[in-house]
Amino acid sequence: METVIAENLLLSREAMAKRVAQELQAGWVVNLGIGMPVLTTKYVGADQGVIVHSENGIIGMGPPPREGEEDDDVRNAGNEPTTLALGAALVHQADSFSLARGGRLNCAVLGGFQVSTSGDLANWRLPKNPTGNIGGAMDIASGANEVFAMMSHLTKQGEPKLVEELTYPVTTLACVTKIFTDIAVITVTGEGFVLEEVASGVGVEQVKACTAAPLLVSDALQDIPM
Repeated sequence: METVIAENLLLSREAMAKRVAQELQAGWVVNLGIGMPVLTTKYVGADQGVIVHSENGIIGMGPPPREGEEDDDVRNAGNEPTTLALGAALVHQADSFSLARGGRLNCAVLGGFQVSTSGDLANWRLPKNPTGNIGGAMDIASGANEVFAMMSHLTKQGEPKLVEELTYPVTTLACVTKIFTDIAVITVTGEGFVLEEVASGVGVEQVKACTAAPLLVSDALQDIPM
């Protein structure tokens, strides 16, 4: 069983962000986590009807600014330059988190170190790192109605990130509803992981070999639309 996926078959971070953006529904308020998830702002259309939330106090975040048009006072939670969508609001960080803790986030897109078959998420500290701060990740993952994990399928060492039980420090239990990786789109269900989409050229058995947990296959399995 092949466990190594050819690099040219892996989705780029940009392609993953584009696929995640396609999943966001009109009327949703969506938090985009620091790192890879925030790339999704590039692909959320102005007419899509999605309100992007940034935990540092932006409700209505736009895409990254064009080169030379950065405003040093407008930055996302990762301290990267960003823009404001038409009608955006700037609020105190406490108010920003009241939105998350009050169940007003329809969805959060977060990076992940591990996700379990129960939807448990680990994304704030690696086991060998003695320092770290869980920050707002726990509040956002707990408060959002849906959590999409956006992550590579394997670690740099080739170890699966999708597992039966977490071995990394927990962020939030039973929160992840869907996983977007560089080779697959997987739904978290009461029966475990269900493979919904695969990257073009990648086989089902390859995805199973890269997943350290049982993987059911949807009857409607298709290639990831690009």
